[in-house]
Amino acid sequence: MTEFQALILGLLQGLTEYLPVSSSGHLAIGAELFNINGEDNLAFTVAVHVATVLSTLVILWKEIIWIFNGIFKGKMNDETRYLLNIIISMIPVGIVGVFFKDTVEDIFGSGLTIVGIMLLVTAALLTFSFYARPRQKEKISLKDAFIIGLAQAVAVLPGLSRSGSTIATGLLLGNNKASLAQFSFLMVIPPILGEALLDTVKMMKEGTEAVMGSISTSALIIGFLAAFISGCLACKWMISIVRKGKLIYFAIYCAIIGLITLTCSFIN
Repeated sequence: MTEFQALILGLLQGLTEYLPVSSSGHLAIGAELFNINGEDNLAFTVAVHVATVLSTLVILWKEIIWIFNGIFKGKMNDETRYLLNIIISMIPVGIVGVFFKDTVEDIFGSGLTIVGIMLLVTAALLTFSFYARPRQKEKISLKDAFIIGLAQAVAVLPGLSRSGSTIATGLLLGNNKASLAQFSFLMVIPPILGEALLDTVKMMKEGTEAVMGSISTSALIIGFLAAFISGCLACKWMISIVRKGKLIYFAIYCAIIGLITLTCSFIN
């Protein structure tokens, strides 16, 4: 992987992790265009995922401090309820990660056809959430947190946007737009860190040379910085977009890219 390729893939990861267009799908498309095998660059995957987590911490640091301050009060309050919602939302993706990790990895290596189909599914979800008018709720309940967590678990499929699925599901359930985006971004921090930890353990077992592949240290740093900076911008922008309810534009984008991807996969 060259420095230029690392820059492009890092930008893609940072932007598409938060925008409802599927980071996994776009990275798969980018890797296909650059003829890069993701398994050969496990270190790069860990680096850009950690970078996006750090961007979340930077943008939502006030909310994170608010949660921790509430925990140390030693009683049930809004902050501890919010944390409980995040924990509940993690259960489905945790089950997928523990019991179906190999299956998911096989799907990721199955080509761009599944990516194109899932991008079309993302477009449909965003469209439904845009036109739906459910009864509005002030706070996310434990039940809704679990359902949103189910959406996150299904979104491990390449091309199915995690942020798009969780936010669209929350909107369909009638949850408040202002708080839904930040909940969606906070709930993904533990799973991403958990996956990065597992990949790091795998790196330690296989050795540095085996996981670095053809990537240089400079390319790794460039990819990390690109993912972090673009992640900060995308995270802040996405919160504003959700509040304004303009997800339909991303539905159109996903539909176009999904159709192009499917067409290219059939041609090849």
